[in-house]
Amino acid sequence: MDIFEYNGKRYRMTYDLHTHTVFSHGKDTIESNVLVAREKGLKKIAITDHGPSHLTYSVARKDFPKMRAEVDRLNELYDDIEILLGVEANIVNSKKNKYIDVTEDEKKYFDFINAGYHFGVLKGYCIKNYLMKKLPFSKSSIDRQRYINTRMIINAIKNNDLKILTHPGDKAFVDMYKIAKVCEEYKVLMEINSAHTHMNVEEIKIASKYDIKFVISSDAHVASRVGDFRPGLLRAFEAGIDVDRIDNIEEVI
Repeated sequence: MDIFEYNGKRYRMTYDLHTHTVFSHGKDTIESNVLVAREKGLKKIAITDHGPSHLTYSVARKDFPKMRAEVDRLNELYDDIEILLGVEANIVNSKKNKYIDVTEDEKKYFDFINAGYHFGVLKGYCIKNYLMKKLPFSKSSIDRQRYINTRMIINAIKNNDLKILTHPGDKAFVDMYKIAKVCEEYKVLMEINSAHTHMNVEEIKIASKYDIKFVISSDAHVASRVGDFRPGLLRAFEAGIDVDRIDNIEEVI
């Protein structure tokens, strides 16, 4: 178990609610992720494969029942860790499924739902956002797209019972003030992602102006990275947020 020191105190992480497996973009099995989480002394792990609308690494809708059965089996097998099934739904600009790519009927398979914006998803301005991240655009163009992206993400938060907003700001320009305000209102955890550079230190400082809680996630795509919190946690410490605002950390006495 990794121990982190901050301001003269010692801390450990308690759960990882953002991991992937062979069912979408990951390289290892659900059980492999669980075994690493147990080795690292986590109290809880969630399997949250990518939503089903991604063009290249989505989970197959037909696999949701199979994944549910496997998580239930492992909970019977291991009594020293809580194993949850979630999904990292893709945020889209469509009212059809309330701005995410998981249907109301499919939600019955999950213990909770995370949601994040990704490239490679139709109805999500992915080509424009990708180009804006890679090429120079005018400030006015970026500001217009930032407004559109922010509205899309806020619609997803307001219309779904989300647990975590994953890596906000990573794939698209957003208004972090407005997103944090809505996360405060709807009690959505804002993720500091250890596999991506967002939220970055400045974004964390902006979001911390609101009464929200943060969560550090590994976003592991291989089992060995489950419980890898260090990059995200160091950014949180650098931003100077109070440790008690991180939902998945506890002091070691």
